[in-house]
Amino acid sequence: MDTTKPIAVGITDSEASQAALAWAAARARRLKQPLVLLSVLDDHWMAGEALEALPYIDVLRTSGEDLLKSSAERIRSQEPGLQVSHEQLEGSIGASLGRYSEKASMLVLGSSGQSRGAMTDRALQAAAVAESPVAVVGPGAYGGRGIVVGVDGSEQATQAVAFAAAEADALGEELTVLYAFTGPNRWIKAGLPSGSFARHVVEEEQVVLSETVAGLRQDYPGLVVHDVLETVLEPAAALIRAGTGARLLVLGSRGRGSFSRLLLGSTAHAVLTEPPCPTVITRLKKRA
Repeated sequence: MDTTKPIAVGITDSEASQAALAWAAARARRLKQPLVLLSVLDDHWMAGEALEALPYIDVLRTSGEDLLKSSAERIRSQEPGLQVSHEQLEGSIGASLGRYSEKASMLVLGSSGQSRGAMTDRALQAAAVAESPVAVVGPGAYGGRGIVVGVDGSEQATQAVAFAAAEADALGEELTVLYAFTGPNRWIKAGLPSGSFARHVVEEEQVVLSETVAGLRQDYPGLVVHDVLETVLEPAAALIRAGTGARLLVLGSRGRGSFSRLLLGSTAHAVLTEPPCPTVITRLKKRA
């Protein structure tokens, strides 16, 4: 992660957004990075009209600026010495935040949890297009212990593990590497032979998990690493269960089972609609 870039946090006046702001400010203080507060003047409901043509556009802009200024002042008083700035963006929320993420080391957003709405949609849209990692934080969902990372043998998962291991090492937390797949049971029920076949499938997937964590203990000799193979729960359900009470949950934007045309995989999408703790979606880095 590029620590020369600021941490950006998208804010509204919701409880989840304020929790995300507090989490982002604490991270910025710990890493000694600048913090940028963002508000987006959403144009998706303008029906093709130019923003300037709306008679109440100045009211909306002023309201957004007031929220940014008051939030920035509060953070400065809570985190003395932290470099805090703010900026108002205009346009589609997901696209605007996604473009801004190119300037940031991390984009932090609030989530509405199980209820559908603007906060969840914003997190999903931004996570799908962001160039930086995206952290999604819900109200009262932080303060746990341990870091959990979901893997599946994909390149995205390998980079998610690298991010999670670095975080766990820096924070003095234990790392749980979770590989969840539904196992051979569904295939056996469909008529395939059991016994040695089932053992073979599980052994093959255990190799994937072992290879994923193989270098961690060498790279981080003081890091406690737990590797877990889950063969009953669906991946999203397993990650949500494992992340409940954790300090951080990390997963890649897409796994090996996602269609290449999809920017956000089904597992990441499902977890972000109900994040059990602060959840980071890492982006696959483009190789030179």
